[in-house]
Amino acid sequence: MFKGLLKLFGVGDEKSPVTSAGSPSSGDSGIKDLENFVDYIVRSLVNSPEDVRIVSEKEDGGNVIKIMCKKEDIGKIVGKKGKTIMAIRSLVSGAAGRIQKRVAVEVVD
Repeated sequence: MFKGLLKLFGVGDEKSPVTSAGSPSSGDSGIKDLENFVDYIVRSLVNSPEDVRIVSEKEDGGNVIKIMCKKEDIGKIVGKKGKTIMAIRSLVSGAAGRIQKRVAVEVVD
């Protein structure tokens, strides 16, 4: 899992994940890596990691990673003034940009 994430973030690999033709080399596997990244982070934050579900859906402008968990744990994911979820969104957006995809992250009630 971490090897794929490091490749998405461009760490330790001299080559970009984008091929010379301009098409993403990782495609859906890159989205799956981002989904696994969000899953790892969210499960680390909450009190009930066994109740966390991460679902990725295709929508008009790109993909959406939806986080579903217990209501008591939503505050831990969102953080004070939304700073935690903004940080997660920023990391996912940056990594998705490297594979030329648009990915949003939502917390579902």
